[in-house]
Amino acid sequence: MTTDTVPAAGLAQSLRRLYFVRFAFALVWAGLLFATASSLGPVSVALLVLYPLFDVVAAVVDARSAKAAKPVVALYVNVAVSLLAGAGLALAASSGIPGVLRVWGSWAIVAGVVQLVVGVVRRRLGGQWPMILSGAISVLAGTSFLVQATKDGASLAALAGYATLGGVFFLVSALRLGRTSPRRPA
Repeated sequence: MTTDTVPAAGLAQSLRRLYFVRFAFALVWAGLLFATASSLGPVSVALLVLYPLFDVVAAVVDARSAKAAKPVVALYVNVAVSLLAGAGLALAASSGIPGVLRVWGSWAIVAGVVQLVVGVVRRRLGGQWPMILSGAISVLAGTSFLVQATKDGASLAALAGYATLGGVFFLVSALRLGRTSPRRPA
């Protein structure tokens, strides 16, 4: 038994559980946002602020699971960026959907880069290619939200699709971690 196997196995299992929770949250959140996406009311604004705050909690749980692993610094960067996004979304909601899309798009770009970096650093754990791909797609999606903010008829519905796709990537990664993670010896 190597000293790397047990911590890697523990991290992989922690990530697997966290990714399943993130998948479920993303689907529920996306359904609720889609149902309220036609306007910026109290429910949709609360949902918009809740999403990056959930990301903060998930990143803290992830960082605690990783302990001394390299991606911890990037995860704390993600915590800071997501806290700023939550506050920015609360403020942007008063200016309308285009303002929300600008803040969300900027957050998606930065968070996508962080997710990409963390996935690359963790690729030896297995199950990280979906996270790497998701990070890259998040950068592209964030850019598209910035573009949508400049057009008439901007909608929050695209954010529900973004969260759903992100949730699917978490599910795929969780499933792959279950097949590729190192196992603890019996």
